[in-house]
Amino acid sequence: MQTREFLVSAPGKVILHGEHSVVHGKVALAVSLNLRTYLRLQSTASGEVRINLPNIDTFLAWEITALQPLLAGCKEQGDLKELDADLLKRLREFTGILDESTDTRSMAVLAFLYMYLTVFAEALASITVSVWSELPTGAGLGSSAAYNVCLSAALLSARGTISSPLTPQQESARWCKDEMELINRWAFMGEKIIHGNPSGVDNAVGTWGGFLRYHAGNITPLSWVPILRILLTNTKVPRSTKVLVSGVKDKINKFSSVMKPVLESVSAVSCTCEQTLTEMATHGPSAEHYSILEELIDINQHHLNVMGVGHSSLDTLCRVTLARGLHSKLTGAGGGGCGITLLRPETDASVIQSTFEELKSCGFDCWETSIGAPGVQQHSSAALSQDVLKILNSY
Repeated sequence: MQTREFLVSAPGKVILHGEHSVVHGKVALAVSLNLRTYLRLQSTASGEVRINLPNIDTFLAWEITALQPLLAGCKEQGDLKELDADLLKRLREFTGILDESTDTRSMAVLAFLYMYLTVFAEALASITVSVWSELPTGAGLGSSAAYNVCLSAALLSARGTISSPLTPQQESARWCKDEMELINRWAFMGEKIIHGNPSGVDNAVGTWGGFLRYHAGNITPLSWVPILRILLTNTKVPRSTKVLVSGVKDKINKFSSVMKPVLESVSAVSCTCEQTLTEMATHGPSAEHYSILEELIDINQHHLNVMGVGHSSLDTLCRVTLARGLHSKLTGAGGGGCGITLLRPETDASVIQSTFEELKSCGFDCWETSIGAPGVQQHSSAALSQDVLKILNSY
């Protein structure tokens, strides 16, 4: 190893526009969320590999001598397009994690061990990894992708496969384009372990940050886009993405001539939003730009209700915020889950506070944050808040 400690972070994500239409070949806009996952990797002399995960009372540890035999007959990782199914099977047997398991902790452990073994295959090293996240899990905010991006960046840096970009004069730094692409590819492998057949959008957002355009399987980072203030609301209403996606597909098949124009309109909303964001970055934001973004939010939320992925909790969110002149929409699969509310620069703190209080009285969780945040970064300890450092040091 080149250094004894790596501190990294990666953002979550929200879908700004294009939910559900993207699987039908239309344009979607995804954007990084400035709620982050933090990971610290430390080299040790313990002869063990340890991981500390959030909300777990004790660390998990494995002797390197017990892990070494799992690598027998492993494939070269090469182009990183396919998982090594044999290694994954051996890891499931080794950890006792069943094929049908979807438990968050179990899948995080499986992704960690797989990535550790394949990155350090030539010489397994003693390390301790500690993780903490501002992102709620299972809320459609890219928490698993942020975790996998952090794992990928820290493991590859510790192994020396990519550089350690942080200099003594810096508090935070990012990798070069080629190294970021490698981080993204390894993170996508972790996402495959956890989700089976992911789109690649979440890990791309976690890696690159900012706004990304997704169309027909192609992911394009947008340059020079503004950071926007938002309220993020978690209705805490559970939902099944699979069921919701299936329901939209059934509706399109049943009412093809009605629903196809809706999908085209949602795609046009994404494109118009992209154009507006570009103008804001180029010429500076104006009141008119914010008015357009607000109208697009309202239009898209109505479209999503037409698709059948709305929910009374999301209606409540829209009603509460609109009463204060704020505009909201669902993000992700819908049917509950999370919503975002755009905040103008001049939005008064008292308005935000009263909105918070009413939404919390509805049983929702709320955060004031921003979208368009940087992607994965390496940090010095000075860059992290005392609260984050205290949590990482408490493991």
